[in-house]
This record gives sequence, structure tokens and C-alpha cells, in this order.
Amino acid sequence: MISNSLVYEKAYSFAIRIVKAYKYLSDRQEYILSKQLLRCGTSVGANIAEANGAISDLDFSAKMSIAYKEILETKYWLSLLKDTGYITPENFEDIFTDADEIAKMIYSILKVTRINKNVDC
Repeated sequence: MISNSLVYEKAYSFAIRIVKAYKYLSDRQEYILSKQLLRCGTSVGANIAEANGAISDLDFSAKMSIAYKEILETKYWLSLLKDTGYITPENFEDIFTDADEIAKMIYSILKVTRINKNVDC
């Protein structure tokens, strides 16, 4: 069970930050990129939560893989928002660091569970 795990907690806190970033960007009338960020940034934790209810090791791995892909996409949108001037370099560094930490945690979980369960990466 991972719902009370550190990665779940970090992903949930990250989702809250993403929602606040979306509100900030929407107030500045940036709707397209911010919507993409909202979708993938909040999806990370949702997929970790779904992995918690996995019916098999393969199902768990699939959900965690989706969470990993979503955090990578989130990092892309954050970089684009920074490089287009919608978020400051300071704000970018802070939230990007969190995203990178979550990505590393999920990758580590995938690596360990796939090696232990002999699931192809």
C-alpha cells in the first residue's frame, strides 16, 4: 500500500502547487499552457493513488509508469512557461526541483518493482 507513502504525499502537495500555479497563470490570462500544466501536474498523484488499488504487480507498474510520464510532461510545461516568461526563473527552480525529486522517486520505485517482479522496463 503506497497511499501513505512519501511519494504519494509529495505528489499530492505538488498537485496543490500546480493548482495554485494554474490560478496564477489564469489570472494573467494564460489559459492554454496553464491548462496543460494543470492536467499533467495533478495527474501524477492520481495515478499513484490508482497504483495503490492495483489488482496485480503489472497493473501497479503500469499506473506508476503513467505517473512517471506525467511528471516528465509536467517538467516540460514548466520549462516552456519559464522560457516564455510566464513564470520567473526563481519560481521555476523551486517547483521544478520538486518535480524532479518526484520523478526520481517514481523511477526508483519502477526500477525496484520491475527488477523484483521480472517485468520488462
